[in-house]
Amino acid sequence: MSSSNQTNENLSASQLAFSVGSLQLDLEIPDGVWNPTPNGILLAEVLESMDFSGESILELGTGCGLHAIILGLRGAREMLLTEIDDAILTHARRNLDSHGVETKTRLLTADWIQVEAGGFDSLVANPPYCVSGKHYRRYYIDTLILESHKLVRPGGRIIFIHSTMADVPKTISQMEDCGISVRILAERDYPFRDYYFDDPSFILEMAKVHGSYTVRDGVHHERLVVFEGTLPEN
Repeated sequence: MSSSNQTNENLSASQLAFSVGSLQLDLEIPDGVWNPTPNGILLAEVLESMDFSGESILELGTGCGLHAIILGLRGAREMLLTEIDDAILTHARRNLDSHGVETKTRLLTADWIQVEAGGFDSLVANPPYCVSGKHYRRYYIDTLILESHKLVRPGGRIIFIHSTMADVPKTISQMEDCGISVRILAERDYPFRDYYFDDPSFILEMAKVHGSYTVRDGVHHERLVVFEGTLPEN
């Protein structure tokens, strides 16, 4: 299978049954929505181990609803889920309903941080990076950090994931410069996905990022890191 076909497969309609921690999930994923990637699955595993009882939560880019299902089943009081397309949100709602999520949930068609609501206890996101559609690949990461104070209450938190290829030290430094306390919740190595090699310039660009990836026995590996950033109280 060519790498371009691999990318298309990640965006193909599917029905996926798998477990995350103690939860058994069965997701309906429509055509054009990303199937859960290693980023999404590792973030899901971390969220499943946490307690969100009574929290008001914003998820930017809910996709198939994987993380929203877990947030709801782990006690979230209310959620606002965003996506760029109404149809994606409709399918996400279907997945929430099929898993018995009773959390009060609002759906909003919005582009990334373009959300007028604020004051959330937690913000959850899996920012695009490799296939971001942006010349500056860190756009979604940087805007998430820099604008988090508009979306999250003082003392609230942002929980997100990205690869070492997106420059982990820069993310930590950026959060600390904003007065955000940083904690690493999880990190794990994964081999490169085939579609990383679709654009040769991407690999060359990543080679310039210190510690972006390793090569072991001829196989490229990235490390995925889950961050928790707690905003200052005032």
